[in-house]
Amino acid sequence: MDTLTAFANEKLARMEDRSLRRTLKPTRRLDGAWVEREGRRLVSFSCNDYLALSGHPVVRAAAIRAVETYGTGAGASRLVTGDHPLLGELEARLATLKGAEAACVFGSGYLANAGIIPTFVGPGDLVLADEWAHACIWAGAKLSGAETLPFRHNDVADLSAKLAIGSRAGRRMLVATDGVFSMDGDVAPLGAISAACEAHGAWLLVDDAHGLGVLGGGSGTARLFPGARVDLAMGTLSKAIGGYGAYVCASAPVIDLIKSRARTLVYTTGLPPANTAAALAALDVIDAEPERVAAPLARARRFTVALDLPEAQSAVVPIILGEASTALEAAADLERRGLLAVAIRPPTVPAGTARLRLAFSAAHSEEQVDRLAEAVRPWLAQ
Repeated sequence: MDTLTAFANEKLARMEDRSLRRTLKPTRRLDGAWVEREGRRLVSFSCNDYLALSGHPVVRAAAIRAVETYGTGAGASRLVTGDHPLLGELEARLATLKGAEAACVFGSGYLANAGIIPTFVGPGDLVLADEWAHACIWAGAKLSGAETLPFRHNDVADLSAKLAIGSRAGRRMLVATDGVFSMDGDVAPLGAISAACEAHGAWLLVDDAHGLGVLGGGSGTARLFPGARVDLAMGTLSKAIGGYGAYVCASAPVIDLIKSRARTLVYTTGLPPANTAAALAALDVIDAEPERVAAPLARARRFTVALDLPEAQSAVVPIILGEASTALEAAADLERRGLLAVAIRPPTVPAGTARLRLAFSAAHSEEQVDRLAEAVRPWLAQ
C-alpha cells in the first residue's frame, strides 16, 4: 500500500470510530419537497431551496432558453471572454434589490468570500469574525494574511471591545458575520454590529446567503435591518434563488476594485448563462409571489410552536442532540418514517452539539410539517 492511501485509511478509520465519517448518498430531487433515495420517496427537510424555485416552470424555462441561445458554459474568466450581457443585467438587478450602487456576481458563495476578503485586508490588518460565521468567511480571512480573531456569537459588547483595541492601534479592520446563521437559524443583530463598526472605523461584510428571498420581504439585509450600514452585502443564488452562484453588493468603486483584484473572480470561469438567466427569473417570481416568500418562515414557526421550541427566526431550525452517534440515529429513525433530515456533526458544528438541521420551504405542506414534529418529538425527550 502506498503511503498516501495508508494515510487516508488511517484518517477514515478515526472518523468512523467517532461517527464523523461522511459519505455521499445518491438522492434524486423530485417535485416539491420530495426526493427519492434507494427506491423510496422521502419528504426532504434538508434542502436550502427555500422557495422551491429550482423546479419552478418559469425559472426552468429561462434556463432552457439561455442554453439554447448561448450554450452551456461561459468559456473562461469574465475578464477574458468579455462580459456576458446577462451578468450585467443580473448585477444591476441585485444592486437595486439591495439598495446598492453596484454588484459583482461570483461562481459560488465560497468563491465570493474567499475572494472578497483578501481584496480589502492583508498582513497587518485585522479581521473580526463571528465565531459561528460560515467556513468560507474563515477561509477568506486566512487567505488574506490578516490577523483574524473571533468574537463571541452575536455578542456586540465583545466585538466592540476588540474593535476598540484595533482602533487604538490604528489598524484597518473588517468585521464579518452571517446575516442568518446556517446551522442555528438565528439572526445577527446587524443594527448594533453596524453601529459598532461605524464607531471604530471598521468595514462590515454580511453573508446573507440564508436571508435573501426568505426574510425582509424577499430582499434580505436591505429591509430586514433598516438603518444598518453594510459595506459588503454578500449572498448566494443557490438557496432561495434556486440555482447557483453568488454576489456582493457595494459602492461602485468597491465593486470595480473587486472585479480587478478578487482572485476568485479574475482567475475562474464565469457563471454559465443558464444560471444567470435562472436567477433573473427567480427574482421575478419573488417579486410577484409574496406569499411564497412568507411560507418558509411560517412553516418553521408552525414546527417550533408544535414542539414548544423557541420561535423560529428563519427557515432553519436546529434540533441539537449532542453526540454525533445520536444525531445519526435520529436521522435514520426519521428516514424510516419517510422524512429526510440529515445529521450535522463536527467539525461543521462544535463538539457536543451534533444536530438535525431542519430547513423549511414553500414546498412543504402543513401536514408534512406536522408529521415532522411528531417524528422529532421523542428525540427531544431523550
